[in-house]
Amino acid sequence: MGFPSQATDYVERRLTPELICGVGIDTRIMETSCGFAVIEPITRLVQGQVLLILSGGQTQFARFLGKALITDDGEAIEGAAAEEVEVLGRVTYFMNSTVGDGDESPM
Repeated sequence: MGFPSQATDYVERRLTPELICGVGIDTRIMETSCGFAVIEPITRLVQGQVLLILSGGQTQFARFLGKALITDDGEAIEGAAAEEVEVLGRVTYFMNSTVGDGDESPM
């Protein structure tokens, strides 16, 4: 019969994206052109928030500023056009990929 190891007091759980980003049951992870985005359900709009929106049949990211949605290309969606937009969620994290398009990993 042995003694319990004192090292077990210092063992930590392995870090995962779920632990780091606080992923819940309603969280979605979406692949982007440069990595991934963590999308949470939205309860209310807050100034400066980055949102995932559906506009004109396309999903895109937009920042909520004033009474407008500012897209990545600088276009402002406001007024009657904003009423046609469906907000799919808020972005809590962007995770950039460390692997480039043509990068080869050394063996």
